[in-house]
Amino acid sequence: MAAYTPMIMQYLQIKADYQDAFLFFRLGDFYEMFFDDAIKASQELEITLTSREGGGENKIPMCGVPYHSAKGYIEQLIQKGYKVAICEQMEDAKATKGMVRREVVQLITPGTLMEGRGLSEKENNFIATVTTFKDGTYGFACSDLSTGESRVTILSGSVEEVLNELSLSGAKEVVLDTATPEELQKKLKERSVLAFSFEDNLEINESYQHLLSELEDSKLQLIAARLFNYLHRTQKRNLDHLQPVVSYEVEQFMKIDYFSKRNLELTETIRSTAKKGSLLWLLDETKTAMGGRMLKQWINRPLLQVKGIQWRQSIVELFMTSFFERHEIREMLKEVYDLERLAGRVAFGNVNARDLVQLKKSLQQIPILKQTLVAMGDEAAVQLAENLDPCEEVTDLLEQALIENPPISIKEGNIIQDGYDERLDQYRDASRNGKTWIASLERQEREKTGIKSLKIGYNRVFGYYIEVTKANLHLLTEGQYERKQTLSNAERFITPELKEKEDLILQAEEKIVELEYEIFVTIRETVKEYIPRLQALAKAVSELDVLTSFAELSEQRHYIKPLFTNERKVVLKDGRHPVVEKVMSAQEYVPNDCFMDQDRELLLITGPNMSGKSTYMRQIALTAIMAQIGCFVPAAEAVLPVFDQVFTRIGAADDLISGQSTFMVEMLEANNAIANATENSLILFDEIGRGTSTYDGMALAQAIIEYIHDRIGAKTLFSTHYHELTSLVEELTKLKNVHVSAVEQNGKVVFLHKIKEGAADKSYGIHVAQLADLPADLITRAAEILEALEKKDELSNGTSLSVASRSIVQEQRTSSESVVAETVIADEPLEEKSVSQEQTVTDQTEESAGQLSFFDEVSVSVKNSGPSKKEKRVLEKLTELDILDMTPLEAMNTLYELQRKLKK
Repeated sequence: MAAYTPMIMQYLQIKADYQDAFLFFRLGDFYEMFFDDAIKASQELEITLTSREGGGENKIPMCGVPYHSAKGYIEQLIQKGYKVAICEQMEDAKATKGMVRREVVQLITPGTLMEGRGLSEKENNFIATVTTFKDGTYGFACSDLSTGESRVTILSGSVEEVLNELSLSGAKEVVLDTATPEELQKKLKERSVLAFSFEDNLEINESYQHLLSELEDSKLQLIAARLFNYLHRTQKRNLDHLQPVVSYEVEQFMKIDYFSKRNLELTETIRSTAKKGSLLWLLDETKTAMGGRMLKQWINRPLLQVKGIQWRQSIVELFMTSFFERHEIREMLKEVYDLERLAGRVAFGNVNARDLVQLKKSLQQIPILKQTLVAMGDEAAVQLAENLDPCEEVTDLLEQALIENPPISIKEGNIIQDGYDERLDQYRDASRNGKTWIASLERQEREKTGIKSLKIGYNRVFGYYIEVTKANLHLLTEGQYERKQTLSNAERFITPELKEKEDLILQAEEKIVELEYEIFVTIRETVKEYIPRLQALAKAVSELDVLTSFAELSEQRHYIKPLFTNERKVVLKDGRHPVVEKVMSAQEYVPNDCFMDQDRELLLITGPNMSGKSTYMRQIALTAIMAQIGCFVPAAEAVLPVFDQVFTRIGAADDLISGQSTFMVEMLEANNAIANATENSLILFDEIGRGTSTYDGMALAQAIIEYIHDRIGAKTLFSTHYHELTSLVEELTKLKNVHVSAVEQNGKVVFLHKIKEGAADKSYGIHVAQLADLPADLITRAAEILEALEKKDELSNGTSLSVASRSIVQEQRTSSESVVAETVIADEPLEEKSVSQEQTVTDQTEESAGQLSFFDEVSVSVKNSGPSKKEKRVLEKLTELDILDMTPLEAMNTLYELQRKLKK
């Protein structure tokens, strides 16, 4: 092994404990990095890579950043998912013999940011932990170090549930134990872009034991202990702002799984993963950062308790009818800064004087807010006012202590007001009088010497001095001043009297800076005692902010208060998609009704592409979610049940990271809904089965419809282009057909975007292709092919394809017991074949896999000799039939009768 210098050996020893982090190693005025850290950091930060002698034969790679500007470089690394260990000099290098002692004072990670560009104002910055238990359950906890809030739960043995909680929390980092199964780690990496950390210590430390007091279950305490042990080990400082851990159960809120959250674009869009265009973007009229974070949490976890929903609704309704009070409150909320994060920075020790002035200004708004709410005279408004604690002691302290516009640094003075501290006033008097004396001395010396350009200056090297230009040196008498420094065009001098006054002034200024810092730290520690009250105030202000935001939005966009029913009924009149309506701006959005009850559980939606089927389905789900977070909804009338879960399968997307095709993703999402939905759930399925062959897709779609109808009973909206499925309305009593209407004018399709009863008559696929500006000759050829296929289908598909596909699915279910229909062979006499009512659909063979046809084979069997008169009459009868108006049973009976006539 190479013989490194003592300093490099010290670096390597410290680095050994932080292998997964960049080690910022303090050397004088720089943070230096060596070896692989230096090579990688130079690439990521685009800084110069150098080298230095460190012992051994080769030079050591090195790069560094100035300590005073290191914050920006650290933020860059954190935003890219890296960790940074800050290693400081713990001793004064000038006063230390030998190697200066160095220690890591903090590990900064994506999940432990307290400030900077990586910390979004209206986003929580959670760090999470996942614990696996031998009984197959999982423990999940998350904490936002910047706000101090923490929560914990125990999940059933489903990895999907763990992934869903991680997704809902938006955690930037996950802490595991080193024995976490590789399979779980792999799935975590596939689903989310997270920083991984490890912590095996589950001992409960006394420093945070009080935070676990409300957790009765010992498993919950262990889950939280892992996370807190990691935070204390890496942050190496007091975390007094951490709030008591709140336990929750996922069943307490509406479940919205990862797929549904993405498909419905609740907090970000699918295409750009941006906030704009999402439901959060629409609803976020909040005025404070705290309110913005609370709104996102509400959207992720809608309520299930009608009482809680109705309380929020009552507040929204109150503020909708109190325009002037609402406007006044929202103006005051603009002046309220982020109380949660200010409290966190106070506890963390990185708060500055400007932060505390912001805290003071925020607290000054609270008494006015209380007064406005009480004046409204409503019981609910009074309750909101009672939750607002103005913390007058903190306001008074900060008002008396801090100047209005302090500097950012707390170690350069000029932050404490005159009259707050007697000793500080004495030092300031000495400093100010000393400077007055200096100015007076300068006037006296000019008069005494007759040198008008004489001046008294100051620098850190020589202190105060008298400066005389060389052109005026002859005016000085010998020994009048003591020469101190010679410049190119001037001489600098001192006098014993000036030196004495300098000591007094400089001592006073140094004492002022030291004392101001001491006073500020004392103020900070006093404010720290009020952190629990400040955090409770922050929650009350956040709630007020969100509810007034709902009222503002509901009034502007003409939303109405939804009613809740226990009858499992959905009544929406003139419902709109809230986000699409806003994006369309001046354009008119076409509203639609939706009615579902216990006799109308499943709506099968048909209609052309681009007609608005997916938009219609989404607006039903978004309306339900908005209602259950307490907001009013975009409709003229709304009656809703409380949905326990929302499942969606909308849109096509590959999951390339985990190697899953569009169809596989579709099936996984469908399975998730089918496996977990209850009769109180809402399911949205858009074009299920389109990712595979026509008959496979149709069979799967029909089987899923039947399964939901017969076994689950959830309210379901199922859109499809398989028009053959519409005949299921004759067999499934709780299924109803609806369609999005469109009309054809001058050979072009016009979308009406209106939902009507019954099935669509056609898909208008070629018309949509024409709207996409495909070449005209291509469109013409497609129309020719379609016409030919439709003519062929009139002869070859005498039975409804939905009946055929249903038979296939039934055959798959009971393949060992089913009676296989005999295939009509072309070269055998037709009279020798007998087909019963149970055998109305021919079995598909490999040769005829593309057909579900009986009559193709009939036409082949008589092709050489031509049809007889009897057969012509049967064919004429067949062409006169309107298959779409027949029930499956009528179609089978008619087919049997036609075959019987042929046999005679």
